[in-house]
Amino acid sequence: MTASVFMEDLDAFTYRERLATGSRLVIVPVGSVEQHGPHLPLTTDVLLARAVSGRLAEAVGALVAAPIVYGYKSQQRSGGGNHLGGTTSLDATTMIAIARTLTHEFARHGAERVVFLNGHFENYQFLYEGVELATRELAAQGNDLEAMLVSYWDFVDAATLDEVYAGSFPGWEVEHGGVLETSLMLHLHPELVDLGRVMDLPPAELPPYDLLPVRPELTPASGCLSSAARASAQAGRLLLERTTTALAEAVESAFANRMSATMLQ
Repeated sequence: MTASVFMEDLDAFTYRERLATGSRLVIVPVGSVEQHGPHLPLTTDVLLARAVSGRLAEAVGALVAAPIVYGYKSQQRSGGGNHLGGTTSLDATTMIAIARTLTHEFARHGAERVVFLNGHFENYQFLYEGVELATRELAAQGNDLEAMLVSYWDFVDAATLDEVYAGSFPGWEVEHGGVLETSLMLHLHPELVDLGRVMDLPPAELPPYDLLPVRPELTPASGCLSSAARASAQAGRLLLERTTTALAEAVESAFANRMSATMLQ
C-alpha cells in the first residue's frame, strides 16, 4: 500500500521521519465554509483544495498539511456574499495570523519549503500578508524557508477551458458554484453533488464595484454566479489532471535548486 501524503493520516513519528528524509516540502490546502448553491456542500472549497494538494504532493514528493477550513469573508462579486446563510468566515486579521503562525510551525518542524494552495478566491491577499510576515521574521532568525502561494484555477489553461466549456466560458468573475467546481466535485466526491438541484440561471450581472451594506437582491437566487448545468465528471477529471500537471511543473521550477539539493542529502 502506498503511504498517505496527508498529515492527518500519519502518526507523529512517521510524519517527522518523512519530512526529515523527503523533499521537506509541505503543501497547505486553504478553503472556506461557503455556500455553493443547493447542489454542492458548504465545504466545497476545502474538499477541492485538499484533493488538488494531494495530487500535487504525490507528483512532487511532498506532504499535505491538515487544511485550513475557514476562509476570509465571501464577497458578493466572487462568492455570492457573506450575507448568505451557511457561509461562515474569518476576518482579515485572523486569516493573516493563521497563515503567519502555520508558516512558523512548519519551519519549526523542519520544512524548507511551504506551498499554500488556495481554493477560495477571497483568501489570497491575506494569506500573502501572513506568509510574507513569517518569511521575513524567519529570515531574520537565519531560517531561509521559502514559500509559494497558488490558487489552483490559475493553472487551468485556455485550451482546457475551451474544451470544458465548448467555447462558452463565462469568465472567472462568475465561476462560483458553476461548471468548474461542480465538475471537479462530480469527479472527486460525486456522492456530495445533487445535479437535480442545480438552478440553471443566466450568469450573474453585478456592477464593477462593491456596495456596503450588501444589497442581497444583486446575488442570484441560487447563490451561484453561473450555472452548473453543463458540469460533468469527465470534465472534472480533465481539469484535475491538467491543473495538477501545471502546478507540479510550477512548484518544481520555483524550487528546482533547493529540492534537488535536499533530495541528494
